[in-house]
Amino acid sequence: QVLDGAGLDVDFHLLSPKGETLVFDERKSDGVHTVETEDGDYMFCFDNTFSTISEKVIFFELILDNMGEDGQDQEDWKKYVTGTDLLDMKLEDILESINSVKTRLSKSVQIQTLLRAFEARDRNIQESNFDRVNFWSMVNLGVMVVVSAVQVYMLKSLFEDKRKSRT
Repeated sequence: QVLDGAGLDVDFHLLSPKGETLVFDERKSDGVHTVETEDGDYMFCFDNTFSTISEKVIFFELILDNMGEDGQDQEDWKKYVTGTDLLDMKLEDILESINSVKTRLSKSVQIQTLLRAFEARDRNIQESNFDRVNFWSMVNLGVMVVVSAVQVYMLKSLFEDKRKSRT
């Protein structure tokens, strides 16, 4: 998401480890892309060459799902469990509830981060508009002062006696 800069747009490229273009967006202000990955190094680029005069502030978030999850880590805790038949709630149910809470918490953190990015972009737009309004208000004030001075001068010149007085 482009937070600040002229036009609020930027080009985006995403290349696979094989060098294939997976995503190419031209002059977009924001976007969400989901890609099925394979092993290797991916390359992404935010390109602002079409607008080299103005700099841009970019917010991006890279979310990696299922990173480092292997079945062994999930099953290790079961070897320490003894006497689970005595409990009303099984440990599998507790683990499922904890994982559900963890997933929902991570989703809420992602949404809050995205909302902060929207707020930052909107604040930058508001500050730019504030500066623009102040500048044109000062120009308007200057024009009004000049016009009033010219009117006073013109009014004074109407009442001046243009005849030479004889002494």
